Amino acid sequence: MAALDLFSEKGYEGTNIRELAASLELVKSGIYKHYESKEAIWNALLDRMIAYYGERFGSAEHLPPVPDSLEDFVSMTMRMVNLTIHDEQIVKTRKVLTLEQYWDERARDLATKHFLTGLTEMFARIFSGMMDKDLLKKDDPAMLAFAYTAPISALIHLCDREPEKTEDAIGKIEAFSRHFAAVYGAKYPDGNGA
Repeated sequence: MAALDLFSEKGYEGTNIRELAASLELVKSGIYKHYESKEAIWNALLDRMIAYYGERFGSAEHLPPVPDSLEDFVSMTMRMVNLTIHDEQIVKTRKVLTLEQYWDERARDLATKHFLTGLTEMFARIFSGMMDKDLLKKDDPAMLAFAYTAPISALIHLCDREPEKTEDAIGKIEAFSRHFAAVYGAKYPDGNGA
């Protein structure tokens, strides 16, 4: 966690082992008793954060349950958004990936997965399940997932850059989620969505 704190503030290259050791009240050799290099710390940190994120947020491999109603869908979205905006470890990890994606291949791949492809895959499967339950109109779930997650992801990144806009961004995400449900929700003979 000390490495996450420093990497999210200074980036991987901007952090040295001496600083990390000092933040833990250790000498540099104390770190090397547990990790052979700064790169080993980096990889262990990324492994830990992948597991942490997957357990709390979900992933294409660990899907949250398919909602039973459009209101459940909005609620699920808002739980996920609140977690990713307010969980300090997830915020710091997103900052580290944002900083390091241009220099580190693994960070680049994880940033692409967590900011784009993983979200799209997860929501495509959720939307497919919602279509099977007749909650959403039949459409291409992958395209719907892309259309749904891209603006939400952009607003989450806005919260990272400009925390003072967080409340407004959360309101926009909820309004967008409700709009999406109204537009793509399956309609029944009485004109109401599911």
